[in-house]
Amino acid sequence: MSGFSPSLPLRKDPMYAGFALNATMLDVVKQNFKNLVLTAPGERMMIPDFGVGMRNYLFEMNDPITHSAIRSKLSSQVEKYMPFISILNVDFNDNGAALGDISNSLQIVITYQVSPLNLSDTLLVEI
Repeated sequence: MSGFSPSLPLRKDPMYAGFALNATMLDVVKQNFKNLVLTAPGERMMIPDFGVGMRNYLFEMNDPITHSAIRSKLSSQVEKYMPFISILNVDFNDNGAALGDISNSLQIVITYQVSPLNLSDTLLVEI
């Protein structure tokens, strides 16, 4: 069976006689989208403005202002580097506050559509 690209992180898979592969185009798009979201600007060689840099928001206040900044950065990066994706919804789930926990934990659920494939998917990012 063939695949489209190596699945990250790299791991051995005897089914492919080597490394595990992304079996569908949706898997490839999701992996590339996750890389865009997690890469910090300046981290990728030769493309200094690439990436949302989600870790940069780790110690920011968990409030609507920060949520708006994340949405804005996400939209501009997707528009520039992955224009075939349409972001349908961005939800912020603050798990710690509901449980009375003082940890600074945030789940971001990004629902998006891949226009050429006419498929939707969800990416969960935890910071």
